Amino acid sequence: MDLKEIQNLIKFVAKSGANEVKLEMDDVKITIRTGLEQNTTTVQYAPVAAAPQAPQPIAPAAAEAPVAAPTPAQPAAKDEDDTSKYITIKSPIIGTFYRKPAPDKPLFVEVGQTIAEGDVLCVIEAMKLFNEIESEVSGKVVKILVDDASPVEFDQPLFLVDPS
Repeated sequence: MDLKEIQNLIKFVAKSGANEVKLEMDDVKITIRTGLEQNTTTVQYAPVAAAPQAPQPIAPAAAEAPVAAPTPAQPAAKDEDDTSKYITIKSPIIGTFYRKPAPDKPLFVEVGQTIAEGDVLCVIEAMKLFNEIESEVSGKVVKILVDDASPVEFDQPLFLVDPS
């Protein structure tokens, strides 16, 4: 992994809002931590041949996530009974969300469109790979929750689908 790829990874992590990302490849280990209150980014770069590090628990990052989650949920509390009948399709990976396969191509899906199991809904770019996200349910797309070319996190809601 060269310096340019590491710099791009740091920029991507900073934009995504993630607190910590660990990447282990054959010859390197990279940990990127962002400090929300300090607006700083810490990068640790260690060759694999170095002394093994003890695994760090992910519990601190998991404890911070619920703190951030209630903030957007409060305005949505009114709509909660409306959205409870919908199925939420969530991101299976962290990456950049795209609604089209290419800039000059049409959108995969639009609000109001009926989808079937296996239909491609979007692509998520992660580490220069474009992963097609397929629907696991059939129904009608009610809402698209993410803007095109936005960073998404693991398990972030992407679409609301009415299965009826």
